Amino acid sequence: MAAATKTPRITSRAGKETVLAAPAAVELARQAAEELARPGEVGDHLGMVVEGERLITHVFEARVPGYRGWHWAITLARPPRGRVATVCEAELLPGDGALLAPEWVPWSDRLRPGDVGPTDALPYLPDDPRLEQGYEATGEADTDRLAIYELGLGRPRVLSPEGRREALTRWYDGDRGPQAASAKAAKGQCSTCGFLLKLAGSPRTVFGVCANEWSPDDGRVVSMDHGCGAHSETDAPHPASLWNPSAPVVDERDLEVLATHPVAPEVVDSVADAEAGATPTDDEPVTERDVPTEIAQEEAAESAADAVPEFGAPAEAGPAAAQPATEPAQDEAAAGGEPEADQA
Repeated sequence: MAAATKTPRITSRAGKETVLAAPAAVELARQAAEELARPGEVGDHLGMVVEGERLITHVFEARVPGYRGWHWAITLARPPRGRVATVCEAELLPGDGALLAPEWVPWSDRLRPGDVGPTDALPYLPDDPRLEQGYEATGEADTDRLAIYELGLGRPRVLSPEGRREALTRWYDGDRGPQAASAKAAKGQCSTCGFLLKLAGSPRTVFGVCANEWSPDDGRVVSMDHGCGAHSETDAPHPASLWNPSAPVVDERDLEVLATHPVAPEVVDSVADAEAGATPTDDEPVTERDVPTEIAQEEAAESAADAVPEFGAPAEAGPAAAQPATEPAQDEAAAGGEPEADQA
């Protein structure tokens, strides 16, 4: 946005002031500008502006991207009877036709008529100059005047009851009735709004005309139970700050608990695989701990019977032959009795 600015009168003469206008002073001002700017952003010396006694501002071209029409202004001064210039101020100022930001507009003045949406609400204005204390006359006199006005004197034809009923039904079922989105979101109805102009005749009990320029229904017929955010008696919440902080991108304090599930048992593909895994093969040795005690005793007895020698042959003493003879004694000891003496 280009705003009109007035540049001070720049001259190349400083009158009797020779110290502040000397080439050394110009070089001092350039050095001060280069300390503020980036390399190459200080251009040619455009001249000087006499601000007052012993006070001169040197102007340099500003070659800053995006700052068209701006210039560097370096103000130099010297004390009385002093012969050395000192820097007072150094700044970047706009000139004629410079590109400036728009003027500041208060937040309350930025909203314009037509900006209020169906679900928006305006703040309450207790001293609205467009409103005043109102009243409504009632009684028989008002009813008589209404009946006389309904005669429609001066017009060749008026609406019939059927035409009036169709019009009122169409208005009530339209966008200015109670089923509109703004009416459902509004805190107040048009029947209590100070900007409602009631219609003449019998429709005045159901309809009126909105006269609020901030309302989206301005100048339109609305029902009494219609509503919007520009109601004269409702208010909008006042936030503590106009800038709502956004949620952090990464929340390191929030721990997400994951549900745990029991591990399912291993599924066997087929019965053959199960039997193959449960039955040992002939190649695999079977340890004593894998065989039950009863089976081990039976196998030992069978081995002893097979090992009995023929009649007349000497019997070989061994642990397999001696084991069956001791089994009854062990059984009797387990039953609580004493074993009998061995007979010769």
